[in-house]
Amino acid sequence: MTAQPRTTDATSAPAPLIGTLGGAEDLLGKVTETVNKLTTLVEEETRLVRLGALFAASDLQPEKSRLAADYVKLRFKVRENAVAISHLPPELVQALSAKHEAFAALLKSNMSVLATAREVAEGIVKNVAIAVGRSAAPNVYGSGMRIEKSPQAAARGISVDRRL
Repeated sequence: MTAQPRTTDATSAPAPLIGTLGGAEDLLGKVTETVNKLTTLVEEETRLVRLGALFAASDLQPEKSRLAADYVKLRFKVRENAVAISHLPPELVQALSAKHEAFAALLKSNMSVLATAREVAEGIVKNVAIAVGRSAAPNVYGSGMRIEKSPQAAARGISVDRRL
């Protein structure tokens, strides 16, 4: 059984393998360009999230998703064309490998910043819900005819307008 190159779309024909060193260099150039664009975008997203500009950071998501999809497609293409790429000068392949490692470290930092922002946001929403629940609870007569807050009254939910 012979292995066929992967395709990104089940209805399209398999992509032809690269047969020249120039084609392999072009592929590495496209990967490098995509990684550079993604790096710039992820750095900007990280900067905006650290500044608390979450709406501005979320505006980067469509472009980030598009570039990430391109990156994944190119990674498959690199894997499928490993033979052609192996004939390139080692310094080209090593440079791309180093770029991938730096990008992976950047993504790790970005994910940490995003996780922290998410935890902070969840904490704020939870505290607001608790405060709203306390202030909205009606006073009732409890044991010994003392006025108490109703134990059933808690915040039943709040809504957040994401875009003002």
